[in-house]
Amino acid sequence: MFWTNFAINVLLVIFVIDCALMCLVVLMQRSKQEGLGAAFGGGFTESVWGAQTSQVLVKATIWFAAIFFILSIALARLYSHREALAEKSSQIEQELMQPMAPASTNAAPATAPVVPAASASTNAPAAATPAPAKK
Repeated sequence: MFWTNFAINVLLVIFVIDCALMCLVVLMQRSKQEGLGAAFGGGFTESVWGAQTSQVLVKATIWFAAIFFILSIALARLYSHREALAEKSSQIEQELMQPMAPASTNAAPATAPVVPAASASTNAPAAATPAPAKK
């Protein structure tokens, strides 16, 4: 169970980083109206990655999207595996927590004491008298 939780936490960190990088790469791509790519200085991306900036960003988007889907499937499998482990351990815990049956002895079975009927009527509340009608 420890390694499953550890793997889930590590993959979640990678997943969040991948999502952030994929958002940045998509926003940096040049659209027909220049979009948000112009906010990075227009020629900034060309000076960093060369004249083929759009190819680099498209390839990066494809890689980040592939990693996104792979991590999504891996996390779904790990979460379902963790739930299966939790159910299995809970069944074992339930069996361990059940009380043990007492060892059988030759003693006579205990009987509940009998309450006399008269004492039952003395414990009953007194009948309330009706209130007089208002005129």
